[in-house]
Amino acid sequence: MSHVFSSQDTARTSRTTRLIGAPVQTGASQGGCLMGPDALRTAGLAKVLAELGWAVEDMGDVAIERQTPRAHANPSLHDLAETCAWIEALETAAFEAAQACDLPIFMGGDHSLSAGTVAGIARHAQTQGRPLFVIWLDAHPDLHTLDSTTSGNLHGTPMAYVTGQNGFDAYPPLKASVAPENVCFMGIRSVDPAERALISAQSFEVYDMRAIDETGILAPLMTFLDRVRAANGLLHVSFDVDFLDPAIAPAVGTTVPGGATFREAHLVMEALGDSGLVCSLDLVELNPFLDERGRTATLLTDLTASLFGRRVLGRMTTRF
Repeated sequence: MSHVFSSQDTARTSRTTRLIGAPVQTGASQGGCLMGPDALRTAGLAKVLAELGWAVEDMGDVAIERQTPRAHANPSLHDLAETCAWIEALETAAFEAAQACDLPIFMGGDHSLSAGTVAGIARHAQTQGRPLFVIWLDAHPDLHTLDSTTSGNLHGTPMAYVTGQNGFDAYPPLKASVAPENVCFMGIRSVDPAERALISAQSFEVYDMRAIDETGILAPLMTFLDRVRAANGLLHVSFDVDFLDPAIAPAVGTTVPGGATFREAHLVMEALGDSGLVCSLDLVELNPFLDERGRTATLLTDLTASLFGRRVLGRMTTRF
């Protein structure tokens, strides 16, 4: 059952969004991410977006059936059958949502969900005759194949899968893929040797935290957005909680010190919103079990509001 949220000022409502819950935690090493979608709902995401003039429809959560375990040559893999089922379900949900609204939001759930959502949005972009670009806001590039992962945590594989790398015969066949040169990794600071080799061999655009320290976060982002615009591309944003510094966003099972600050993160989301290029958004790896009084879910809601048009001059200010 879906729920519709609308602004009292209906005259301002000109764009549509759908909220799709993806309570996936089989790709991660610890439980809790399945509560992410409800945490974002509790934080008031739908209400905030409606107040910004968007027509919001909450489509509820995607679900999968119980799966029969599947073996793989890499014995470290776990929950392979469940991950494949999630990919298939979310690919369809993402494609349908992108066809039906202006900017769907996929609320996770661990980052393995993006193997499905990005694949579905890529299929949507293909029907539009436009290239899909992806900005991956994450401490990790998630470029492992099913053979290279040693942890067996499949949230480390989605970007390798959607860019058509070898080693994914066990995953559902891609209906559309993303060209490596159309991917921008921003904020990464934890890269395994196999991922580093793949980055070196292909044309991914990468801005790690050292690059951001040296140049600031806006200059490389604008360079990438200029490329998307020049190609008449669509842009998918995949936002992992561990893109943020854990001091401001503790609710993630893969904390890596030295992440984006509060203002850097808002600047990124504001610039993305200003670009008018974003067609879809993942919010992933939110683990409410690790949160502190909902602060990470609230921050994600506020960052999403920045992407959807909230600006300082549009809010009430306090006089001191």
